[in-house]
Amino acid sequence: MKHFLRVVTQFFVFLYCKLLWRGLKLVVRKFTGRCELQRICYNNKHGARRTLKIESSLRYSKNELLQSALSVHPDKVEKTIDDIVALKKINPDTNPQLGISLQASLLQIVGYRSLVAEVEKLRREPYDSENPEHEDMLMKLWKELRPDTPLTSRISKQWCEIGFQGSDPKTDFRGMGLLGLHNLLYFAEHDKATALQMLHDSLQPKHNEINNPEWEQKNLDKAIGYSFAIVGINITDLAYSLLVSGALKTHLYNVAPEMPNLLHFQQTFCYLMQEFHRFWIEEDPSDIMEFNRVRSKFHRQILRHLKNPDMALCPHFSASNLHLVNL
Repeated sequence: MKHFLRVVTQFFVFLYCKLLWRGLKLVVRKFTGRCELQRICYNNKHGARRTLKIESSLRYSKNELLQSALSVHPDKVEKTIDDIVALKKINPDTNPQLGISLQASLLQIVGYRSLVAEVEKLRREPYDSENPEHEDMLMKLWKELRPDTPLTSRISKQWCEIGFQGSDPKTDFRGMGLLGLHNLLYFAEHDKATALQMLHDSLQPKHNEINNPEWEQKNLDKAIGYSFAIVGINITDLAYSLLVSGALKTHLYNVAPEMPNLLHFQQTFCYLMQEFHRFWIEEDPSDIMEFNRVRSKFHRQILRHLKNPDMALCPHFSASNLHLVNL
């Protein structure tokens, strides 16, 4: 009985708050002469702060046109804006900036949805050793990371030199599919110096004061604690989870003027790789068994940053220069 009364009470509180909110919106519109979308556009600068509020307003609207605006095709955005302006009885001649602001934000919203679909497609595509394009990408990754060392054969323990677990990297791509390979290759090609430095660091003794013979004799870790390629695939998973959960909206809405695309996602991956490398060294874990703990702590730190709607990763891409900035 108590549970029933609690549920009924919560329902009426929810109903009261909802009606009160709608009443307040009506009063504010009468007082200001502007609808909610106008107030959002005029009171918030371009970026995540504005787009997130527009997205929320459209999602929770009772009007089907406004709700459907979140999933329109990019080519239909301009017409959708015209329909919204007409629905709200707004004079476009006296409110020229409204259409521009709504269009920019709506392109970001539908672009984010498209990016999620594109990333998901890559993640679901398994690595196929019979596919020449897949094999070519893998060979390029080797050449970028080990430019002075020829690969003796396709199946080789040499793959461990760049951080794969065994003699055939295809088994390591199972979790993230082609997405992991795309990200690793992008990092190696577009910020080669940083990628090579990180690979070099990962292969160094954990304790620099110990010379190699003594370190090998004591059977200590041969690296600072992780395998480069495996961590890259793991950080791809982290970036993917941030994307599909919506946490990356803050960053992408702040750095993409209109539609976020795969390039923005790959640049985010490069940032996360470098920051995780720095974070791992600062945490100074005793061995690789602490990887999940450190990764979870790093994930929480990134989430805290992204809760600030004015926060973004530096939009000027060179992974070696990426850092969090307040806009």
